[in-house]
Amino acid sequence: QVQLVESGGDSVQAGGSLRLSCSASRSTYSMGWFRQVPGKEREGVATMNDGGTIRYADPVKGRFSISKDNTKNTLYLQMNNLKPEDTAMYYCAATRVFWSILSLDKSEFDYWGQGTQVTVSS
Repeated sequence: QVQLVESGGDSVQAGGSLRLSCSASRSTYSMGWFRQVPGKEREGVATMNDGGTIRYADPVKGRFSISKDNTKNTLYLQMNNLKPEDTAMYYCAATRVFWSILSLDKSEFDYWGQGTQVTVSS
């Protein structure tokens, strides 16, 4: 089992920045950030694996940056130039399964945090 605890969500104005953190109780192979708004499917935002491969969803490319401190088992998501459409509950996810191709598919992640709310106002 892996416990994930997110933090860093807040309310900000458009154009602002936030950094989300996710602390994992043990090491994992891949971790990622997903987001969900009411009535919509949870979607992948950014994922990375221990090999250093990173994937970003098209809407966040150039604005968001995912990183990980392996010494602390902590995942980060730096979000810059935030837009109202980034408003969502953000979830940290992890898997200890090796996938040959890193993706943004939520079905490939086994462990989930409780989520942290990000609200961007115009």
